[in-house]
Amino acid sequence: MPDRQGTATDLRLSVGRLARRLRQESLGELTPSQRSVLATLERNGPLRMSDLAAIERVTPPSMTGIVGRLEDKQFVERVPNPDDARSTVVQITPIALGILAETRKKRTAFLASRLGRMSDTEISLLSQAATLLDRLTEDE
Repeated sequence: MPDRQGTATDLRLSVGRLARRLRQESLGELTPSQRSVLATLERNGPLRMSDLAAIERVTPPSMTGIVGRLEDKQFVERVPNPDDARSTVVQITPIALGILAETRKKRTAFLASRLGRMSDTEISLLSQAATLLDRLTEDE
């Protein structure tokens, strides 16, 4: 019988180390929360602040702070809501889209260089593991 607790501990530590290492490959001075908000806006398009806070699972006041800091960097902008002229939505700017693309490119290059040190069998196992890791993130 597999040791679920031990495996959970090993995964938590390994994934955490990998995530920290990938963050070091980021461009700019973005916090993880700011990167997450930008990725959400890129994926979903313009959103109301309340919807953005719900997706990111933070309080509306926290989201206001995150968006304010992103606005200061010109990474997001508030524009009139096309569905309700009394409100606004937050949308990502072309500047931020470029930074996200550059960051992803740099992170992928880092991982590809590390995969270059591994055998075909190890790469195949990691490919399978990536699929399984995705399953861990699915809601029940």
